[in-house]
Amino acid sequence: MSEKLLHVKDLEVSFLTYAGEVKALRGVTFDVEKGEAIAIVGESGSGKSVTAQSVMKLIPTPPGVYKNGEISFDGQDITKLSNKEMESVRGSSIGMIFQDPMTSLNPTMTIGRQISEGLIKHQGMNKAEALERSIEMLSLVGIPNPELRVKQYPHEFSGGMRQRAMIAIALSCNPKLLIADEPTTALDVTIQAQIIDLMKDLQTKLDTSIILITHDLGVVADLAQKVVVMYAGQIIEQGYLDDIFYNPQHPYTWGLLKSVPRLDSKGQRLESIEGTPPDLLDPPKGCAFYPRCPYAMDVCIEHSPEETMVSPYHKVHCWLQHPDAPKDDLPVIIGGAENGSEK
Repeated sequence: MSEKLLHVKDLEVSFLTYAGEVKALRGVTFDVEKGEAIAIVGESGSGKSVTAQSVMKLIPTPPGVYKNGEISFDGQDITKLSNKEMESVRGSSIGMIFQDPMTSLNPTMTIGRQISEGLIKHQGMNKAEALERSIEMLSLVGIPNPELRVKQYPHEFSGGMRQRAMIAIALSCNPKLLIADEPTTALDVTIQAQIIDLMKDLQTKLDTSIILITHDLGVVADLAQKVVVMYAGQIIEQGYLDDIFYNPQHPYTWGLLKSVPRLDSKGQRLESIEGTPPDLLDPPKGCAFYPRCPYAMDVCIEHSPEETMVSPYHKVHCWLQHPDAPKDDLPVIIGGAENGSEK
């Protein structure tokens, strides 16, 4: 039986701004099991990175406020931990790869020193031991000549190598959970593939659980076992990889899949989702996707859809799942391609 490493339940996070309260997360619930990789996908502004930062307790307060919910990591509710207690969790038990390695790495410190910091603090190593371990980590993530590279600065590394260095820092203390926030952004496709292969290899070798934050569904298909689809600070659909790619149930998920280029659909035009996400200063009363949904009904305006269990893990929030909802003109989405006119 699988064992839960992370359990997030009814998480609500807001930012108190001069313009009012931005309700960034609105009742987010999901689990990560030991040794499992899950992907959180959605457009920019859907709440993906705020979810990751909330798990790490990196939301600045103020302006951020944890309004409600529970984040249980390895049996411990981390929302109740003080900043000092949380410092012992970050790096040692939960590692994070940030979105832009050039701005996340310290330009005034060598790569070796940046890896060594966590080892000295969390593992109790001396400088010599930490340096030796840093060389091992650079070798593990595929950086050539690690004995030389460990003495170099971030500006002496290419974009792909900086990302590998970030992974080395995040994994240096053998964390149980690795959070990767857009780890392949701004990298060319060859380097992207190498980074994803590296993460898959490390997951197998170290049995590390992974939360992948991304908008790239190609990356998701290559790494994750489960997928969480977010929109307007809420989870609107979640399931195993095959559930989301071959049996998606939410119009927003259909839109994401149809916007992905496919090798088996020559000459077919890529579709985009019309409109923009809602303003979370004043979230919609009903379904947040209503203004952009081609299948919207009157009930969607006033009432937020309840959760429907499609299968034991596949869950969706959409009024189209209601027994009385029309089914005639819904598409069949198979791996992101639209097939026929009936669902």
